[in-house]
Amino acid sequence: MAEDELISSEGETSGVLLYYKYALIPDVHELVRLYHSNCNSLDLRGRVRIAHDGVNVTIGGKMSSLENHIEFIKNNSLFDGTDFKLAKCDQSLDEKIATECGFTSMSIRFVKELVTFKSNPLVKSPNISSAGKHLSATEFHSVLQSADNEFDVDGSQKHQKVILLDARNIYETRIGMFQIPNVDTINPEIRQYSDLSAWIDANSKRIQGNHVLMYCTGGIRCEMASSYIRSKGAGYENVYQLFGGIQRYLDQFPDGGFFKGRNFVFDHRISVGSKNTDVVGSCLLCGSSFDDYSPRCRCTYCRMLVLVCDGCQGDSCLAYVCELCQKLGKRNRISASLDANFCFAGASDLTLDTELEVNIQSRNTIPLCQPSVRDDGSPRKLKILCLHGFRQNASSFKGRTASLTKKLKHIAEFIFVDGLHELRFIYQQPISSSFPSQHFPKKRFGWLVSSVLDNEDVQAEWKIADQSFDPNQYQQQCEGFEESYTYLKSILSSRGPFDGILGFSQGAAMAALICEQQQKSAAIADFRFTILCSGFSLLPETIGLGCINLPSLHVFGSRKGKDKQIDCEASQKLSSLFDEGCSMIIKHDMGHIIPAKPPYINQFEEFLRRFI
Repeated sequence: MAEDELISSEGETSGVLLYYKYALIPDVHELVRLYHSNCNSLDLRGRVRIAHDGVNVTIGGKMSSLENHIEFIKNNSLFDGTDFKLAKCDQSLDEKIATECGFTSMSIRFVKELVTFKSNPLVKSPNISSAGKHLSATEFHSVLQSADNEFDVDGSQKHQKVILLDARNIYETRIGMFQIPNVDTINPEIRQYSDLSAWIDANSKRIQGNHVLMYCTGGIRCEMASSYIRSKGAGYENVYQLFGGIQRYLDQFPDGGFFKGRNFVFDHRISVGSKNTDVVGSCLLCGSSFDDYSPRCRCTYCRMLVLVCDGCQGDSCLAYVCELCQKLGKRNRISASLDANFCFAGASDLTLDTELEVNIQSRNTIPLCQPSVRDDGSPRKLKILCLHGFRQNASSFKGRTASLTKKLKHIAEFIFVDGLHELRFIYQQPISSSFPSQHFPKKRFGWLVSSVLDNEDVQAEWKIADQSFDPNQYQQQCEGFEESYTYLKSILSSRGPFDGILGFSQGAAMAALICEQQQKSAAIADFRFTILCSGFSLLPETIGLGCINLPSLHVFGSRKGKDKQIDCEASQKLSSLFDEGCSMIIKHDMGHIIPAKPPYINQFEEFLRRFI
């Protein structure tokens, strides 16, 4: 079956299965092997995340295959008590959304954490064993029903009030949430789950001394968040969570109960609802009722999903700034476009001839985001800093990417720089008086190399190396970051600012380190995006999945590709460290290169136009 097809079979219903389990995994590698064997034999698609303390699974396929998978998993005592949420999926498939959600392939990966609760990778997450008490959907409903009478979950009257805490991201809450009269319902309005701990710290006084009822999509996010609240000590003991999340609640209350709207899900279904079809969401631009995320409209700045109705999507002179970016004072700009071939988000007839900056004060009126203009009135191109790979130099990398940069020259300017560390030659020949000096090999550089390997006077010792080049040497070279980082800061100071950073192979590893450094501090220039080609990660193992919140494009070879230098799994792992809500992946089968032919070049351009 082709990679871009979702599992389905004529005459047989397809479905989606979600479950998680916190339990100590005695042999992670053996469990990974078992999942590979079972999921591949059943032709399933989706995501399996395995950590030392449990698993988190979202997979799809034929209903019969999913039922077989459940029976297989139940045979393992580790999964005793697991809540398997199996649902039929009858709606037609949107292939683009299925690809974005990871439902066109099977991804089984070992991770440090099942969910990344804290943005700071050096801060230890709370112990899951202290999580809040689980309430069934019926118990949860009953507590909410009597909450205005100040009853606790045991039915005895208390003076402490009940507050309801939504542990989801803001875009999820915009299409559906619990609404109960006389109950203090708190929506933290966070962009990503790793922001929740900071919100709890800042709002602990609103929680202390009360009965806290938490909920999320399927329950796993409440496990970690409730543990964190309870870890704060006295006054934070009474924390409860909805077992099975919103999904189990809607199963128990098909009419929706106290939940209004739709439940956002992280698979190709996008959202599921109850028999109550009331729409609670609204269009970001015009404010009309709307709750459909299938168009995949995203904020121009942070790439978070936003709701934009069909009518507003048709207006090519509008771009989108989410409400969180608006609160941060993000601005959009209208500017001239004199190039008939220049366009943004499909707009090809932009004829504005003045530049106007507008402060965003209303979520309903957002102008087109366009670049500033040059003195001659033409749009300013994106400026991208390019980092070459191991044992390359700026000149050779520029030559290897000539086709790519030529095809994108109308929207981007690529600046190539040599790495800091000069490397010894591998295959060298004795110098003779008859050897033309101009034919001496060009210097080769690296970004992440111990300074002791820097070449010293290579021309004086130009001879045949004792051994051939080890293609895996890059994996051991990670000691020169600080020197290269300082060096690049000087480049940024003298030749910047830059809109984005592009890295190839070891250059991609270096670029990823810079992106993570940028997120931690403002010590380096503020890149708006990164492009990582055939990359691998040298980030600390403590870095959580999706913790780098920077728009990113990841380009690497598929399993069927010919890239013998960097394994596709290494590049896939690197991509997982970036927020998937604002990332884009291009897989190709063309070896250790950056592809420049269609359809890859079109995807490059699609990504870059988001920042114009």
